[in-house]
Amino acid sequence: MPRRRTSSSSSSTAPRNRTPQPVRVQRRTVGDVLRALLAFAALLVLLAGVPAALVLFIGWPLPHGVPSLDWLRSEITVSTFLNILTVVVWLAWAQFTACVLVEVKAALSGVGVPGRVPGAGPSQLLARQLVAALLLVGATAAGLTPGLSQLGHSVEGGQKPAVAAARQTPGLFAQQQERAADGAAAVAAQASVAAAHADAAHRHGDTKYYRIQPPEGRHHDSLWEIAQRHLGDGRRYKEIYALNKDRVQPDGSRLSEASLIRPGWIMEMPGDARGGDLVEAPGATAGVPAEVRRQIADYAGSGDRARDGADAHAPGGTDTAPAPVPAQRPAADAGAGHPAAGATATTTGSADSFGLPEALLGAPLLAAGLLGALGRRRRQALWQSAIGAVGGRRGTEPPTPTGDAADAQDALLVGADPEGVRLLDLSLRGLAARLAADSRSLPTVYAAWLTGGDLHLQLAQPAGKPPAPWRLGQDQTFWTLARADAERLDDVDTAAPYPGLVSLGTLDDSRLLLNLEAVPGIVSLSGREADRAAFFASVAAELATNGWSDRMTITLVGFGEDLTPLAPSRLRHLDSVDDLVETMEAETRQRRGALGAAGYDSVLTGRTGPARHTRWAPHLVLLAAQPSAADAVTLAELASDASRLGIGYLVGTETGELPGASWEMEVTPEGRLLAPLLGLELDAQLLPAAQRRAVVELFVEADPERDPQGPAPAPPFLVDVSEQGRPAVYARLVGPYEIIGLDGPDGDRSALLHEALALLLLHREGVHPRVLCAALWPRGVTDDVRDALLDRLREWLGTDPDGTPRLSADPTGRLVLAESVVSDLDVLRSLYHEATQGRGVDSRVVRGRLLTDALVLVRGPLLADRPEGRYRWLTHEIIDARLPLLVADIGLALSAFHLEKERAEKAIEALDAALNSAPDDERLWHELLRATHATGDGERLRTLAAGLVARGGARGVPPRTEALLDELLPTWRGGATAAG
Repeated sequence: MPRRRTSSSSSSTAPRNRTPQPVRVQRRTVGDVLRALLAFAALLVLLAGVPAALVLFIGWPLPHGVPSLDWLRSEITVSTFLNILTVVVWLAWAQFTACVLVEVKAALSGVGVPGRVPGAGPSQLLARQLVAALLLVGATAAGLTPGLSQLGHSVEGGQKPAVAAARQTPGLFAQQQERAADGAAAVAAQASVAAAHADAAHRHGDTKYYRIQPPEGRHHDSLWEIAQRHLGDGRRYKEIYALNKDRVQPDGSRLSEASLIRPGWIMEMPGDARGGDLVEAPGATAGVPAEVRRQIADYAGSGDRARDGADAHAPGGTDTAPAPVPAQRPAADAGAGHPAAGATATTTGSADSFGLPEALLGAPLLAAGLLGALGRRRRQALWQSAIGAVGGRRGTEPPTPTGDAADAQDALLVGADPEGVRLLDLSLRGLAARLAADSRSLPTVYAAWLTGGDLHLQLAQPAGKPPAPWRLGQDQTFWTLARADAERLDDVDTAAPYPGLVSLGTLDDSRLLLNLEAVPGIVSLSGREADRAAFFASVAAELATNGWSDRMTITLVGFGEDLTPLAPSRLRHLDSVDDLVETMEAETRQRRGALGAAGYDSVLTGRTGPARHTRWAPHLVLLAAQPSAADAVTLAELASDASRLGIGYLVGTETGELPGASWEMEVTPEGRLLAPLLGLELDAQLLPAAQRRAVVELFVEADPERDPQGPAPAPPFLVDVSEQGRPAVYARLVGPYEIIGLDGPDGDRSALLHEALALLLLHREGVHPRVLCAALWPRGVTDDVRDALLDRLREWLGTDPDGTPRLSADPTGRLVLAESVVSDLDVLRSLYHEATQGRGVDSRVVRGRLLTDALVLVRGPLLADRPEGRYRWLTHEIIDARLPLLVADIGLALSAFHLEKERAEKAIEALDAALNSAPDDERLWHELLRATHATGDGERLRTLAAGLVARGGARGVPPRTEALLDELLPTWRGGATAAG
């Protein structure tokens, strides 16, 4: 499979027509200080003044001794009434005090949504507003909102050096691997910058510099904010990046990504930069450490050398510090030898990309889910058609996709990474099982990175040591599992712990999955309508078909009615936001009550408990249309406790501002996913409109409830079954693999050439070269190896007597075999088609001969002796379901042919032959019962009935078989009881 090309570190400098919302850093104003003072006064009065007034003016309202029975019969006086009212006020004060403590703890810790004080309501809202106003003087407003900015923070005292940690595990966000020691160090750093810049400015005239500041509360410096403050437009961050890219910083590292900057780094600014934080003139250097001045001077000199074209890395140069791995990016060598479960692996030339949509090629988890769901849908349609459940017989040939649908199917085959999905599912369920065995709860997981096949879970907060073979990552909020360890895991019977994980996009070779149901509030998405729709469609399609979840409800509002065929049991569409609010209010109440009744604090606890298989499935809401202000407030209130209940909200917005949004993202016209406040900049995973329609078409065509139009489709390739139709090359696939008419290829490449030929024979409509490569080399192949294989395959197959090559390309670029290359499966299909829709329709003799010849061809299952580890692409095929149905159809037709002439023994012989290849087809057993009954041998019929009962085992006899036995052998139940 092709490995998707990713942008290099320099790609951030490319011009983009994007308009992300600037991150607003709230500065402390006089109004802020005044509000904080008023809030402090109000809290002082409410927390201290109220109890003091009660004690001073009312006294202790409760009796000082144990009341007697006479107390209950005494008259209610004004004093009694005042005492009761005083108790109520004391209780209200205690509740408000609890609310203040809860809000202060949540604001200062920055972890999770504040807990709810029972029955508080308006009291807690008032406490939250007063605490926020008071803390506003010490932190930005963003610091009071739970968000992804806290992900990746380590526990004090347990953090490893940033560079070493980054080599181990990816992080989500920028500027989180290093922290300021304390506030005094930050002030000293600013003074150092001012002094050092003065020395540099003396040498460089009007050049201005800025030093990246340590984090303050939850706020971290970013190039976007620096550009917004000093250049007037956050989008000019690219100019700062261009001036400083790859220049050596004081700590020896380099700026390689615009979103990856660290405290203490120095940034040269454009000439028109303005602001008090900048240094642009010499002077006032007294008292500044010489080391700091030297750092600024050295950095300024590195800029001169860069502009002069000097190579800082040239032999003999003074710059020998290695460039570290960026702290927030997965290490590039994290899984050498293993493709990421988020990147396709086949390298192909551009000519072979013709017609295949890149969005599906670059979404391996989404492609694997869609491909698996499509296969299940087609198998279900085949079986329902076989038993005549809907509309009549469609035959065993599903419709062959054409046009955009065919291209989409090829892209799914090339891009899918089913092994990556399997390992992800195995890893998550294995983690849940091990935690349950240790009587530990599942930790809250905000996100996951897939890097080189390794899995990194990012926790909301430290959760102790992970169970083996998991290990801690760069700090205690990261749990990591190597691919090699995941491959050794066994299947476990436990519920999917994190079904809400969904792919957002990629950063180089790493894929980010966000756990939507764990978000502490609403996730908002801004951008152009078409871009938002493509992102929403990708999220909905992956959630509906992914392989790491069990049950799930996905509600689509404002889009996606056409997507429901992908998973009718999961996807539902609502017409309006009003319907959504009504639905989610009811479900939120129900889930809160269910959790309380079960005694669980969250759905994660329930998923490892006794009820894990029946409850606590997530409900994810995707609202593409921007809600009104009132609806947004309502949704924010519902989402405030949603993560505990297993409910997630992704809401689109046109303006980029949504009330109550905890995490804000933007998708750009260039396909980038941005979240400046969170430090995210990814290649977004999208499903554009044209590809969405093509994928939906595949599912609609395979819908088992869809009435067939016209006669059953003919096989894609019909063989001349007369004596004159002998092929030049004949391959036997039904049973052991054998080729007649060709010399064996070279021993080392024989297995690969045989597998390639088998794939082409099973797809007479043509195979895209990229599909062939992805099937033969799931982990990737280079162009030269691929081209060499195709050359050998053409040479091995040779040419027909007229010089026509037996392997060629059709007008769409797909590889097709000549009509002179035939398989026994082609002959089998052609014989049955000719017997039932061709010459056999008008000639009984011809029909009998054709059906008999067809049944003789069946020697066993498809490719019965295929070597282990090869032909894995057969898991994407439905030939394993089509071939038994075809054999059963042939056996049933031949049985009917013999029973017309009352040749019951011949009919039984045909049915027995078909059952050897299709033992689970209930239709064959029914016909065998009828044929045996036609012999008039009661004992033989009873023996067959007893065999059917024994075959059913604990499941019993199927209802239709039971009804037929009642008709043909009314006494069969007594025989079954006696046999039992």
